[in-house]
Amino acid sequence: MDYIVGARDFNTLEAEQFMQDVVTYYHVEDTVDKLAGAMSEGGFGSVPILAADGKLVGIVSEYDLLKAIEAGKDLVKVTAGEIMVKNPVTVSPKTLAMEIIHLLQERHFIRTPVVDAEGKLVGVVSRRDIIQGFLRVTKPLRGF
Repeated sequence: MDYIVGARDFNTLEAEQFMQDVVTYYHVEDTVDKLAGAMSEGGFGSVPILAADGKLVGIVSEYDLLKAIEAGKDLVKVTAGEIMVKNPVTVSPKTLAMEIIHLLQERHFIRTPVVDAEGKLVGVVSRRDIIQGFLRVTKPLRGF
């Protein structure tokens, strides 16, 4: 969000200008109890799952955790790789805000990962990030 300076046309904003670039992530071999704890304590509804090379390979959401619990799985023994959604829907750093809004609304997503040309995770953009970006570019700046 720090990239947005002064009023601009919201329709020209790109994901990299309002995405969160400090993202909690896990790897396929991490156990689900770790993910559940982090998601609960951090207040976020999903975590990206990365391969050793930093490429995004999946995502685990609260929905996936609930499915595992409902199925009676022992979260200490189940890995992220076993319950993650593989090849999740992503956007690029240059994806326009309005395209992201359409994607989130159409798919009923709360957030989506942002990946670079090599498929490496560079951030996450959420509904709230877009709303905050909108407000920052459409409202006059107040004194610092």
